[in-house]
Amino acid sequence: MATKAVEILKTCDKEGVRFLRLQFTDILGIIKNVEVPRSQFEKALDGEIQFDGSSIEGFTRIEESDMGLVPDLETFRIFPWSHTNGKVARLVCDVITADGKPFAGCPRQTLKRQREKAKELGFSLMTGPEAEFFLFRRDASGDPVVDTHDSGGYFDLTPVDRGEDARRDIVVALEAMGFEVEAAHHEVAPGQHEIDFKYGDAVVTADKVTTFKLVVKKVAMDHGLHATFMPKPIFGVNGSGMHVHQSLMTGTGAGMKNAFFDAKAPYQLSKTAMYYIGGVLKHAKAIAAVTNPLVNSYKRLVPGYEAPVNVAWSEKNRSPMVRIPARRGMGTRCEVRMPDPACNPYLAFAVMLAAGLDGIKNRIDAGEPVNENIFEMSEREKRRRKIEQLPANLSDALDCLEKDDVVKNALGEHIHQHFVEAKRAEWATYISRVHPWEVEEYLQAY
Repeated sequence: MATKAVEILKTCDKEGVRFLRLQFTDILGIIKNVEVPRSQFEKALDGEIQFDGSSIEGFTRIEESDMGLVPDLETFRIFPWSHTNGKVARLVCDVITADGKPFAGCPRQTLKRQREKAKELGFSLMTGPEAEFFLFRRDASGDPVVDTHDSGGYFDLTPVDRGEDARRDIVVALEAMGFEVEAAHHEVAPGQHEIDFKYGDAVVTADKVTTFKLVVKKVAMDHGLHATFMPKPIFGVNGSGMHVHQSLMTGTGAGMKNAFFDAKAPYQLSKTAMYYIGGVLKHAKAIAAVTNPLVNSYKRLVPGYEAPVNVAWSEKNRSPMVRIPARRGMGTRCEVRMPDPACNPYLAFAVMLAAGLDGIKNRIDAGEPVNENIFEMSEREKRRRKIEQLPANLSDALDCLEKDDVVKNALGEHIHQHFVEAKRAEWATYISRVHPWEVEEYLQAY
């Protein structure tokens, strides 16, 4: 048994850990886990725990159902909340087939493959997501209601911000799980919050996003609240985004350098940075299907609510899809503003990285920055400047995905096929339903 595994076992016994959750995500980004008792910890750490993959969305056919879980021992964390039957810890896992091979439908390994492609070009991808969420009340039955009882605004403090206690406890729990939280504040809409954590390696950060969602929901529930990462839960107010800061690094340790920084270049952005941005812009419409994966996602991506619907970049304002924050040197990065927190972070990071690497390989020109407010531009002016818009709905985004070989290849055939099937079914269900707005608008008029 590996030294790290032995250390984990000692920690479990010392801390009174009775159960171990082997955590992974399905293709749609829903967190799954297989929980084992203390008697099975050794087998779990050796990757010998199996589960029925046929019951997981988009995983495998019934006749190939046996799947294995290989834990990443560096992800061992003890949950900071109490349990009556002893403490619970978790490990993030990669999914393998019965014969021990990497499973093509494992989102985490999909991102790892892109990380390896970046490594072959001499780069490592760093990401820093800013995931927004809403805190809603629950009714007498415990069901969530779209009611915040909170009139707070951007960066507001108490007594207006009633979710502050919950948010503070979320930060405490995250720090106990090893997060370095950089900021926590109220967002623009009532009941909307954001917690930012330190950027890092793309796979490690994707692991943290899944943990973050779990912690936020658990702590909110403890406060009698419901946390949701639904992109647009309330009409007429800003939706929740998950802006993703991205940069490529070269070298390691003390010799690490930011490949996006060039002190002598225009805007101090290297050719690598410009090509990366060019790739992200070129593939943006296809990427949207993955980074904005719900019918509801496109209720957020409409003009008028600070939503990044314009396929352009800027180093001045927030109206384009890609923004370059002011910091330079090691802090040089691009901020891709289109993703929302309902996405599967592994797949979202994978397709954005694939697009950026395609830009670097094929020297895709990002064009000049658009520093004017695009929200105030006429359609004619946008056409003149060749500023396109993101897809208007999930169906259009899926059409764009199916025409884009770079993004499809990043997902791999298995995930692409099952993802599109699930999303086409979601769209078909949505458009066949009669919604309250239609009844209000048409019932009497016609």
